[in-house]
Amino acid sequence: MKHRRSFAVELKRQIVEELLSGMSTPAQLTRRYEISSGLLYHWKEQYAKGRFNNEPTKEAALEDRVRQLEQLVGKLTLENEFLKKAVQRGLLTLPKKSDNSLMNTVTSSKARRGGANS
Repeated sequence: MKHRRSFAVELKRQIVEELLSGMSTPAQLTRRYEISSGLLYHWKEQYAKGRFNNEPTKEAALEDRVRQLEQLVGKLTLENEFLKKAVQRGLLTLPKKSDNSLMNTVTSSKARRGGANS
C-alpha cells in the first residue's frame, strides 16, 4: 500500500505564493513538487480563505458572507412558504392591525375545512 504524503503548511503557503506572484506557472509547480494540478488549486482556495496561517483575502471573506446570506434567504423563504400555507388552510389567522402579536392560532379543536356547514 502506498503511503500518503503530507506537506507542511509553510511549504503549501510558499507554493501558493509563488503561483500568485507569477514567478512560476501552475505546470512548473506541479512538476517541480510532484503534485496534481487539482491539489495546487485546492491549496490556492485554502490560502484565499486564510487556512495557511495567513490573512484571508477580502474576496474570500466576501464570498463567505454571500454564502451565509444566501443560506439565510433560503431559510426565510421556506418559513414564509410554510406560514402562507398555514394561513390558507386556516391553521393561523392573520393579526389585526391593532393586535401586537404576529400570529394567533385558531383555538377551536377542529381546523376549518370549508364547505356547506362551516
